[in-house]
Amino acid sequence: MPNEQSRMKRRKQLNKKKKPVWKIILLSIALLFVLSGVAVAGVFTYYIATAPKLDPEKLSDPFSAKIYDKSGEVIAEFGTEKRTKIEYDDLPEILIDAVTATEDVRFFKHRGIDLRRIGGAIKANITRGFGAEGASTITQQVVEHAFLTPEKKIKYKVQEQWLALKLEREYSKEQILEMYLNKIFYGSNAYGVAKAAEVYFGKTDLHELTLPEAAILAGLPQRPSAYNPYVNPDLMEKRMDTVLKLMVRHNKITEEEAEEARQVDIESLLAGKPTATIPYEGFIQKVRKELEEKLDVNLDTDGVEVYTTLDTSIQEHVEFLLTDSDDNPIPYPDDEMQTGMTVINTQTGEILAVGGRRNSQQTDEFNYAFQGGGFQPGSTVKPIISYGPAIEHNKISTYHQINDDKPYEVPGSSPIRNWNRQYQGWMSARYALTHSLNVPTVKLLDEVGLDNAKSFAEGLGIKFHEDQINIRDAIGGTATNVTPIQLAGAFSAFGNEGIYHEPYTVTKVVYPDGSEVNLKSKPEVAMSDYTAYMVTDMLKSVVKEGTGTLANIPNLPIAGKTGTTNLSDQKGAPDAWFTGYTTNFTISIWVGGYEDEDGNRTVIPGNGTQIPRLLFKETMTEISQNIDTPDFVKPDSVVEVDVEKGSNPPKLPSEFTPRENIVKELFVKGHEPKDVSEKFDKLDPVENLQATYDEATNSLDVSWSYEDEENIEFEISASVDNEAMKVLSTTTDKQLTISEVERGAEYTIQVVVLKDELKSEPATIKYIVPEEEVEEMKPVSDLTATYDDNSNLIAISWNYDGPAADFEVVVNPGNTVKVVSQNKLDIKNGQPGETYTINVTPISKETGERGKSQSTNITIPELEEPEPEPDENEDPPDDNSKDDDNKDEPDDEQDES
Repeated sequence: MPNEQSRMKRRKQLNKKKKPVWKIILLSIALLFVLSGVAVAGVFTYYIATAPKLDPEKLSDPFSAKIYDKSGEVIAEFGTEKRTKIEYDDLPEILIDAVTATEDVRFFKHRGIDLRRIGGAIKANITRGFGAEGASTITQQVVEHAFLTPEKKIKYKVQEQWLALKLEREYSKEQILEMYLNKIFYGSNAYGVAKAAEVYFGKTDLHELTLPEAAILAGLPQRPSAYNPYVNPDLMEKRMDTVLKLMVRHNKITEEEAEEARQVDIESLLAGKPTATIPYEGFIQKVRKELEEKLDVNLDTDGVEVYTTLDTSIQEHVEFLLTDSDDNPIPYPDDEMQTGMTVINTQTGEILAVGGRRNSQQTDEFNYAFQGGGFQPGSTVKPIISYGPAIEHNKISTYHQINDDKPYEVPGSSPIRNWNRQYQGWMSARYALTHSLNVPTVKLLDEVGLDNAKSFAEGLGIKFHEDQINIRDAIGGTATNVTPIQLAGAFSAFGNEGIYHEPYTVTKVVYPDGSEVNLKSKPEVAMSDYTAYMVTDMLKSVVKEGTGTLANIPNLPIAGKTGTTNLSDQKGAPDAWFTGYTTNFTISIWVGGYEDEDGNRTVIPGNGTQIPRLLFKETMTEISQNIDTPDFVKPDSVVEVDVEKGSNPPKLPSEFTPRENIVKELFVKGHEPKDVSEKFDKLDPVENLQATYDEATNSLDVSWSYEDEENIEFEISASVDNEAMKVLSTTTDKQLTISEVERGAEYTIQVVVLKDELKSEPATIKYIVPEEEVEEMKPVSDLTATYDDNSNLIAISWNYDGPAADFEVVVNPGNTVKVVSQNKLDIKNGQPGETYTINVTPISKETGERGKSQSTNITIPELEEPEPEPDENEDPPDDNSKDDDNKDEPDDEQDES
């Protein structure tokens, strides 16, 4: 009992010494806050102590931004031209109201920082992430552009606010507003509000500015390129409306004044499109975008030095090819075709050149190489969404067999067909990709799965529409679009052993305070080296023998892929692509941009779809001169194997497989075939092959011997006089009759033994069919001709002892020709006193051969005239007549009669 009381007493004493848990927690939190406050105060004190000093020269002098090419040469400088300084008294009230309402409505009330805006920004940053919304006043913007980097880090925000407070102590509000409006960039290469008023409205006196013009100037600095009224008047109209609403909200103008300003046509206010041009504008546009996205740097206001990847020689050649110069070898179909292209370094992702459009004026124009979200890629995505993922995840080979048997049915949609509307049955993955066939491609995507394909493509920089993938993405026929720069980056990974670099133009940025930021793209493993090499090897086939042969360059190892899109209601393609690469360079090219009268997309005319391949060939040929271009190196993870063509699954050829039935294909190591095909295993040939001629039936009897086996057949083929061999028959018999053979012809006869898929070596004999014996033609004999004066006929007859013949009888004069089959002929109406020559020639009835002619002659006797009877009253002629003058004269009258 005493011991129990003692224990209870001790417990009470201990309980009195213990403090409540909640007190301990509160004390801990308080201590944590104190320590955190001390730490934060210490950090903030360090930030303030290391902040740059206010330099009056930097506040008044313009900061120029310089851009360097990859060799370190300055190619452009911004901020040193088109600047007109003004003083506060030059600023009209309407402009001051528009600027402060838009940028900093309490500018004339705060001391450099606006606590109310800071509170709103903190809330936004908590809910949407740090940097989601800024709280910078006009004063803060002045010190930021003059002394600090625009990075969204707490250090710089602390320094920015500290310097803003200092600036407000040393300068008046009017001076600070002067600094702001003199340094700010307004687009169109205009720096400062005075120059902007002149460039856009042709006004040198700011007091002449109207409310709409002041609202435009106040709205431009947020996004000078996007809101440029010369380029995007519709977008500027929306921005101007925002400024007017802010002015109404802050009681700078009335709603009636705002509405009146909204009715003004913006384009009617403009003084004329500025003529200033920027060298290498297509490339520099990409530089601007990268600086804005990665660092929130404004190239026109932040006074930075930007080191880039630009290769000026390649850029200039690309720009030349996109012009209508008479020296340009590219046969563009017309002036309407637009083009976007890029050249990048395959190994590093460095963008070496950007072709933003055809016939660029080097002003702030739309850039087809990367702006606008891109275009449907067509078949160029097949390696990215189908073949690449199938090798990566399923480890298929380049021989992998796919059945191209019929259109691919898509539930609730039209079927997917091949571009040529032909279907060829089982084929290899290499053949299907080489000839850009759609059905095998979507079947392969089915095999690998949509999720695997999506993750693979995303690893190459492809962004799917609404983050969704469907079966038609395999052939580039959905709302998923790509730009030439995106596509070049994706393909370069295939040429770089599977290492992906996001394409980039900026290597580093140097800020006015001397600090640097490295912006080089970091390498990422996008796929296995075996996937990269095997896809590349298939894409080399595309260029050598497939759809990309127009892009082929002799003696240069090139891989590449073509692509076109289509419209459901038109024949032809609205977009055409070619993306190809060597181990040094990757080039991606898009052409299109055609619209009908209603502004709808329409197809490329003529042979315009060939332009990307021609541009690629011309560009790659030029930039590959005088440099070494090594071939792609096969990694140890890939094996090249001889495969028996047609085997499915793949099998190794046997020693009997014909050479024409063997193909070399690539396999992931460890997944190559092990089994040897038995399709062409050797069968013994037939023996005792012989042929005999049967003259009675004019046929050849062919026979042979063979040891009896089950399921044996014999294939008999023949050729005549060394013409092509033709299969005559397949039989299980050991003999065959060849009917109606050609006499005198040489027959080559072969017999092949068949069993299942096996064939023997052919057994062959030659046989010359005997010529048909033809009896020699003989001349006729006993040829006679007699004349019958009673019937006035010449009777001709002869004998003939030779092969069947007809007889040609020629009688001259008169050149009478008769062909008769009998051995006689009668000629009527012979002329008295005329001698006739008769020729008889035998002609073979079978061959038409003529025999030797025989001749005979016959003369028709003269008619005998009767002597006149003497006249009884006439005296006999007197022999001693003296009338000798006429004794020799013919009697003409009698002759005529």
